[in-house]
This record gives sequence, structure tokens and C-alpha cells, in this order.
Amino acid sequence: MTATAEDLMEAATRPPRNPSPYDQYIESTGVPIYRGYAIEDARTIPVGPWPDRECNAAFAVLAGQRDVSEIRITEIPPGGTTRPVKFALDEIVYVVDGRGLTTIWAGDGPKKSFEWSKRSIFVIPGGCTYQLSNTQGHEPTRLMHYNYLPTAMLLRPEAEFYFESAFVAPERLYSGDAFATAKAIESDDERARSLGRPVWFGNFFPDMAVWDKLDTYQERGAGGFHVTIRFAGSAIPSHMSVFPPGRYKKAHYHGPGTAIIIPAGDGYSVMWPSTGGERIVVPWHEASVFVPPARWYHQHFNVGAIPARYLAFHARQTSGGDPLRRGPSPNIEYADEDPWIRQNFEQELAKRGLRSEMPPECYSDPNYQWSYGDDGD
Repeated sequence: MTATAEDLMEAATRPPRNPSPYDQYIESTGVPIYRGYAIEDARTIPVGPWPDRECNAAFAVLAGQRDVSEIRITEIPPGGTTRPVKFALDEIVYVVDGRGLTTIWAGDGPKKSFEWSKRSIFVIPGGCTYQLSNTQGHEPTRLMHYNYLPTAMLLRPEAEFYFESAFVAPERLYSGDAFATAKAIESDDERARSLGRPVWFGNFFPDMAVWDKLDTYQERGAGGFHVTIRFAGSAIPSHMSVFPPGRYKKAHYHGPGTAIIIPAGDGYSVMWPSTGGERIVVPWHEASVFVPPARWYHQHFNVGAIPARYLAFHARQTSGGDPLRRGPSPNIEYADEDPWIRQNFEQELAKRGLRSEMPPECYSDPNYQWSYGDDGD
């Protein structure tokens, strides 16, 4: 019997029967843990005290990330500073709301500091010690952290190995300007190079709601744009997609653990198993977070009045390719999609007094080329 959407949702919110080392670790913190398919708003999700870090926090173990990647929300009170933490793994930090300061050092080396604000991204290199400060006097600030701790703890389960390790990586911090704003470099992907698509490389990215260093992205449809992000010295790949109002992207699937957060826009995503089954609909807006499960198709729809943006922080795949891509095609062309997809999209737009901007030709011509003007801007 095929599981219903309600069955899938109930299963996604249920604590695991056989908790992994990571599950046991986060339970030991006493911090709230959220399960399911999405966080509706990372700015407002309830958090709880974490005395060891001198902040409030919450963990998210969403259906597509268990035992692969960590999503953690940190809330720092007005004028507050977290306790120094040394962590052996790289960690991406996205500023959900507020302004603040990171102070970071490696071993006995000098302390370095840099400022961040709402919708910035920065990386804490593994082997460094850091503190996070809220420079606002009247409002808390919230951060979303992403790392590979659940995967690592399957191999070495002791939490102390990651938080009390003697490992130090001073070269990650003191060679050059480690936290300079990102710059464009040539991609190591042959197709991206042939299309003139650079990689944006660095350890600090400013407000991603206004980031305009984008390339056209015919492959995923909707007349959308794309930027590939690589963090200096880190193995965590990322990208951001931007697509216009009244349009939606092609369905696709990939492996587990990819966290998606919305910097701007209003819309929804539909997710369903590639082998068939009920659909899960995830409404989203700024600061929504979700993780598509492994080998589940997912498709993104913009029903707002401005271009929608989503950031994706990826789990690593093996060098031999993603074994989960064997079987059904990882992409669905518009001409091959279930008619419900288009009908539901147009109904959602009509509720808002809007209309579809999808050209009729894209549903009949598998080689349809989206127009980007003369220069793609």
C-alpha cells in the first residue's frame, strides 16, 4: 500500500527507533530538536537554552538529512557573546537575522574578527576556535549552521573527538586574507568553463538577497539564474538559484543531506519519491528551510511578486558519481511532468491574483531555449 502524505509526515516527525551517535549527542544537550520535512521560519522557530554555549539553540533533523548533515539554529541575545568553541570540522554559517561579529583564532595564534549581517554566509574552518557576538543592543540575532557532523560520528562516535580535539589548522586562518569577500575563479567543470560560468570563491559572502553575480541556467528551466559557490579550503559545495515570478523549475533529484534556505521570495516546493508515491508540499518564504530526501524528486515554484532565491548547501557525493542517480532520470522535462504540477501552479497563482509566466512552448518543445535578452542580464 502506498503511504499517504499524512503517513509520510508522521513518519518524518517520529524520533528514530535506533538513535545514531549523533542523535544521542543532540539529545544530551537538552536543546529542542525539530523533525519533519521543513522549518517554516528559522527566524521564529522556538529555541531553548544551551548553557554549554551560552546561547539559545535548536537542532533540525529533517527527513532528508538524518545521519548526513547537521542543521542547527543559534540565537544570541542582544549584546551577547557565545562561549568559545573549538570544532574539528568545517561549518557554514548563514545569518538568518541580525548583525554581529565573529572572533576566531587557531591555537596560540592571534585573534581575527569580521562583521556579518542579515543573509550573509561565512565559514568557520575546522580546527579553529571561535566566538559569535550580537552587536545589536535591542534584538536577538539568529544563525543557521550546516556541517557534516552526523556523517563523521558514524565513523568516530565520541563527541569529544570533534569538540576537544588537539587538531589545529592555522594555515586555514592566517595564510592570506581568509575572510575577504568572494571573488570569481575559473570553474573546474568542463561544461561550466565552456559556457563561461565562473565559480565564486571565498569564505565570506555578503547579503545573498541582493547578490547579482549570476549566470544563466537553461538546464533547469524557468529562465532562471545560478551561481556556484566554493568556500576557500572547504569541501562543502554550495549554490544559489534565482528565478522569476510566475515560473517554476524542472523537477530533479539527488542524494541526501542538501539543506535549502530561502533568502528571498514566496513560493512552494513539491517533493515525492522517484519510485512514485504521495507528494509533500512545502510552502516557503524568507528563512524557510527544507531538505529533500534522497532520490525524491523536488520542484520549486515562485508564486510571489519578486524573483525567488534559494541557497543549497550540499552533502558530498563519492568521486565515482552518485549511485542514487541510477534508475529513473534525475530530471523531468516540462513535457513529461504530471499535469497536476501545472494545474496546481496555476491555481496557486490565481489565488493571489497572478498568472503563469511559463511560455506554452516549454511544455511541447523539449529543446525550448529560455530568453535572457542580449547579454543574459
